[in-house]
Amino acid sequence: MRKADLVKKISDKTGISQVDVMVTLESFFNEVKESLKGGENVYIRGFGSFILKKRKQKIGRIISKNEAIVIPEHYIPAFKAADVFKEKVHSSIPKKEQQGEE
Repeated sequence: MRKADLVKKISDKTGISQVDVMVTLESFFNEVKESLKGGENVYIRGFGSFILKKRKQKIGRIISKNEAIVIPEHYIPAFKAADVFKEKVHSSIPKKEQQGEE
């Protein structure tokens, strides 16, 4: 599902215009980005957390030059799903035995 599909579904379910839904969704994304940029994690109960993961300093290689470089310690954004969310997804996926019978 793409962002446009998500906007359409939300608009159809709520009766809010697609433009308003898009503005709201973009605002949410921007707030998450700004929070992570500022070093602050975003927790949404029952859904999950947008967090920063720390990557240690390591040695990398530039193969074409056969040269070692130091990749400094840095942070990357990540999403950690809430247990409720994981369980709902897990329970909604059909088991292999059930797929074979259909």
